[in-house]
Amino acid sequence: MQTLNFPTYDFRFKSSENKVWIFDDIRKKYVVLQPEEWVRQHALMFLMKTKKYPKSHINVEKQLMLNGLKKRYDIVVFNPDGSIRILVECKAPEVGITQNTFDQIARYNMPLQSEFLMITNGLEHYYCQMDGANEKYTFLKEIPDFSH
Repeated sequence: MQTLNFPTYDFRFKSSENKVWIFDDIRKKYVVLQPEEWVRQHALMFLMKTKKYPKSHINVEKQLMLNGLKKRYDIVVFNPDGSIRILVECKAPEVGITQNTFDQIARYNMPLQSEFLMITNGLEHYYCQMDGANEKYTFLKEIPDFSH
């Protein structure tokens, strides 16, 4: 798989059914290693190992209803009170991050009301702080570390 713009992390792999699988610590199972999954696993490790968010505060690939349509978010990090701290959208490395990507995560965030957004294709990362009251977001250099 392609080298990404993240720190180096240790992953567990297996081969089965002529495919390579990667172990997802959050879902506690092996998943097929596709380019977007490679980015998702790096983003998870970044949140857990680099930013120190506890595993128990992270959810992966859950469904949400949006205007009557079933959608899936990539990663959500919860605050201790259950509100959403970070919504993460992952794209495969060959997928450019465009205005459409920002529009997608903004739509997903409407019902979720996350404090922060992270968009990554593994090569480029964008971080935003949400201002729900004024329906604006501010770009940040980094996503905040976990704080108790």
